Amino acid sequence: MAADASQLDRLFATIAARKGADAASSWTAKLLAGGAPVCARKLGEEAVETVIAATQGDAEATIAESADLLYHWLVLLAALEIDPADVYAELARREGRSGLDEKAARKPT
Repeated sequence: MAADASQLDRLFATIAARKGADAASSWTAKLLAGGAPVCARKLGEEAVETVIAATQGDAEATIAESADLLYHWLVLLAALEIDPADVYAELARREGRSGLDEKAARKPT
């Protein structure tokens, strides 16, 4: 099966459908029951695992950890009720713009 970005949208739909489900029935439901802080911490863990795999030059582990990272990113979006399309729109807005220029234009936090 060919892979493409629509897989993220299908995965997000599955994740969103599990919101409010019995936390004992699925990992996704358990994460979502914990709210955004739990989902964010798990995303952070997966990001670190991805970085470790990449810095070790382990392509296979980097692929697997990247898949985990994307899944947990989508879980966090669902917890926050953010549609991935909003993130895609932000990426589209930035397309063709220098990353250095985009970063310099951000408001200080």
